[in-house]
Amino acid sequence: MATSPASNSPPGAAASVTAAVTATAAGTAAVTAAATATATEIDHRVSIPACRWRRRCYIRSMKMAAQGTGTKRAGKPTQLGLPGADAAPRRAGSNANGHGGRRPGAGRKRTLPGPVRGAHRTRPFHDRRLPVHVVLRVTQEVGRLRRHKAYAAVRLAMVALLLAGRTGFRVVHVSIQRHHIHLLCEADDRVALANGVRALCISTAKRLNALVSEERGQRRRGRVFTDRYHATTISKPRQARHALAYVLNNWRRHREDHAGLGESRALVDRYSSGIAFGGWAERDGVPFAWPTGFEPLPIAAPTTWLLQDGWRRGGAAPSLWEVPGPE
Repeated sequence: MATSPASNSPPGAAASVTAAVTATAAGTAAVTAAATATATEIDHRVSIPACRWRRRCYIRSMKMAAQGTGTKRAGKPTQLGLPGADAAPRRAGSNANGHGGRRPGAGRKRTLPGPVRGAHRTRPFHDRRLPVHVVLRVTQEVGRLRRHKAYAAVRLAMVALLLAGRTGFRVVHVSIQRHHIHLLCEADDRVALANGVRALCISTAKRLNALVSEERGQRRRGRVFTDRYHATTISKPRQARHALAYVLNNWRRHREDHAGLGESRALVDRYSSGIAFGGWAERDGVPFAWPTGFEPLPIAAPTTWLLQDGWRRGGAAPSLWEVPGPE
């Protein structure tokens, strides 16, 4: 009778073979389980973005269907206007859609009271053959300029300007009024005019601030002039004649000649350079004699033809009693 190899093998050997087969089967099951878990995890990680993408595609297709565009991308929606918008006036400088342009109340607000004066625009080209009428206005905190100490402060500022040696800028005539200063200037170009007026303003502001600090017992710093200077170019003989009369007799325009007994008896304004002007009709070219102790404002001799002799072709010589009209 034939027997199997297992039956002929010892009992211990059969048990070892059985244990090995069982271990191999267990290892295979573990490997299979790990592979299954890894595949499940990978499929779970990949399926989340895929689901989101399919959801977005579905939502996009529903929107396209609602807009009647099918599978094509919808165009830019049209902006609907308000009733009566076409009848509303367009702002200056705006485009066809009404965008842009100047809006009321927009922009930087003025911090100083009073009317809007010097606009912040680029100064025009300046011809050295033409004089310029410049107006400087001071703040109310500075006080009246027609007083002895304020006059001395402005005079020292003009002396400092002359000592600085600015050859491209000259002050030919000056008139100090209650809250503003008139200047008849000459300059080589636009830059020389701007730098000369700026230097005079800085020097005057320092001395007026020092004066106000001394009078009030409290240091004052900050702005002295309200805005940019106002400049008017003089290009014709008649304009030059009126500018001389307007600047030198400006005190009569503001009725400063009736301010006091001494002012009413004076022929020329002592707060101006009128005493140095030799073209008064009543003087016939004879200059005034300076009073004792009088400190005149330092001015320069004119170099332009309009302020030298050209103004005489613009009409009769200015009178000492002439009251200037509007500028």
